[in-house]
Amino acid sequence: MFGNGMMKKLQEMQEKTEIAKEKLNNIKLIGEANEGAVRVEVNGNGVITALNFSPDIDLKDLNRLIILAANRALEQAYRTREMEMAQAARGIIPGM
Repeated sequence: MFGNGMMKKLQEMQEKTEIAKEKLNNIKLIGEANEGAVRVEVNGNGVITALNFSPDIDLKDLNRLIILAANRALEQAYRTREMEMAQAARGIIPGM
């Protein structure tokens, strides 16, 4: 079904994907809310690595601000991951 050339390309893409995932683990992205009063740090793979917030935030607002900051950081991670994976596939998958 797959020729030898296709299998080699698939293996090459898998290796590049693994390298990209490792690279994404080392990228730090930050989402903020309420002018930096809440900061969520994620890596390029979308894993939350840190959460910081000002102690003077009203607890009623804290949940909403954490969600807002986390979603901002995760959106950055998503875009970064898409770019890295497209770069890994470039030259292997036609049209990438």
